[in-house]
Amino acid sequence: MKRSEVKENYKWKLEDIFATDEEWEKVHKEVQGEIKQILSYKGKLANAKNLLACLTYIDGVSIKFEKLYCYARMRRDENSVLDKYVAMCDRIDATATALFTATSFVNPELSKTSEEYLDELIKKQEFAPYAYMLSEVKRSKKHILSEKEEKILALAGNATGSYRDVFEKIDYIDLPLPKIKDENGKKVQLTQGLYSYFLQSSDPVVRKHAFDALYKAYYGLINTITATYAGHVKADNFYAETRGYKSALEKALFEDNVPEGVYENLLDAVSENLSTVHDYVALRKKALGQEKLHMYDMYVSIVPDAERQMDFDEAFELVVEGLKPLGEEYHDLLIRAKEERWMDVYETENKRTGAYSWGSYGTHPYVLLNHSNTMHDTFTIAHELGHAMHSYYSDGAQPYSTAQYSIFVAEVASTVNEVLLLKYMIANAKSKEEKKYLLTYYLDMFRTTLFRQTMFAEFEKISHSMAAKGMPLTPKSLSDKYYKLNKKYYGRAVTHDNLIRYEWARIPHFYTAFYVYKYATGITSAVNIASDILKEGAPAVERYKKFLQSGGSNSPYELLKIANVDLMTKAPFEKAMGEFRETLEQLKKEF
Repeated sequence: MKRSEVKENYKWKLEDIFATDEEWEKVHKEVQGEIKQILSYKGKLANAKNLLACLTYIDGVSIKFEKLYCYARMRRDENSVLDKYVAMCDRIDATATALFTATSFVNPELSKTSEEYLDELIKKQEFAPYAYMLSEVKRSKKHILSEKEEKILALAGNATGSYRDVFEKIDYIDLPLPKIKDENGKKVQLTQGLYSYFLQSSDPVVRKHAFDALYKAYYGLINTITATYAGHVKADNFYAETRGYKSALEKALFEDNVPEGVYENLLDAVSENLSTVHDYVALRKKALGQEKLHMYDMYVSIVPDAERQMDFDEAFELVVEGLKPLGEEYHDLLIRAKEERWMDVYETENKRTGAYSWGSYGTHPYVLLNHSNTMHDTFTIAHELGHAMHSYYSDGAQPYSTAQYSIFVAEVASTVNEVLLLKYMIANAKSKEEKKYLLTYYLDMFRTTLFRQTMFAEFEKISHSMAAKGMPLTPKSLSDKYYKLNKKYYGRAVTHDNLIRYEWARIPHFYTAFYVYKYATGITSAVNIASDILKEGAPAVERYKKFLQSGGSNSPYELLKIANVDLMTKAPFEKAMGEFRETLEQLKKEF
């Protein structure tokens, strides 16, 4: 479909950011000039008046830059081959580099000031918008090295920071994926996208061929991938030790301002509740009627032909109905999102694939979709609107300096929406088969987001610990550790195909160390919040709105406590595991 064929009410209205491209050009020129003025504050931040002027000025420039950046990128996402917007993105990327370079002196200069000076600033009313940022500078001082040492580390980063790039070249370009037969017996070129599609095929032979072909390709490059990952792990440990951390894990959590106990609580709680996952795997085996359940059978639907097809308007109405527990104000914002054209709905020629929520401070958020009437697309609407509302509430309540929320909590609001919608749809299922389908959908959310991501998190902890102890990271040692974890997490009901031991070699998130656990804590937090909202009503909704409004004004761990989620205790994890068990029991009754 061409973009010109889509009705205006299904296209986002980027004119709310800039009325014309000419206005964008005018503001871009202003920002380029303003960036050059930032360096006039360098060397003057030990004076409170100068510091406040500097931070305020940078915020003003950054707000305008953010609008420029979002507008250019979203225009390009409408049609990725339009030279005008491709060039606009190239130009704004160069401006981003200039802004980053111009502001890079602020934190290092502040880190050299005394703790007493920082404490005085934090107490001053005029520095309230920057209190958390200043407290973070103070907290991090003990891990900041001398100017000479910092320069050496920065230079070393150029030599040690390319492992992800190497992996992406292997994964996207050099991986020798073969042709395999599809459901119709036709030979097709296997791709990463088609692999996911084939794993959902009702034909077990197709699933097996796809699985074998993909993992044999990774096995064929296992020595190269192992060397790449081992280098990345050693680099993580090097930077952690150099900066005075006990481990790379401690460094990663410290930088997020998340207590290390959160990670341990997650691993412990999941390990203690794996028997329920094993029960679900056994139910999948029974439902599929297979003598053996293989790892490539974990994604095929056990309730075929139960998925409801909905066009966008019907799906949106369902989302609005399912999110009614969030109150009238939230409901009205959802309606505004549609009526004021915050969303770009349909797939069109050369449009960016997938979905996201984005926007800039001072304008409403935007949502990109590629709606194709599937049930998954309905949940995508709820998910992305969750992100959008988080940004809307945060931007509305916080100054620019604290409006941006942490990645640690970024998936909470989106998942709260999905859980509320799922529970509404389960309670109002149109048939027994649809109810079974939805219960399975919910259980698979847990399996893939809570349990599987925790397995990844445990593997990361093991691999970094091995390297720190001087143990070799070899294809055998890493694959053996992963295979053991796979058996632990999936249990005896599944046949642990030998090739699954190489799954670790295809996970791109492993090149951003200790990131995947955030998916697991995110769904844990969301399940708790959604449960409280459905049980308590208005009081829980108010707590949740305060959390959404808090942006990045404190550590993400502390902010979640506003919504009654304390991840340093076992309670949230036990509640999420209880939800999984109850849902499984519901599904068992339907078979």
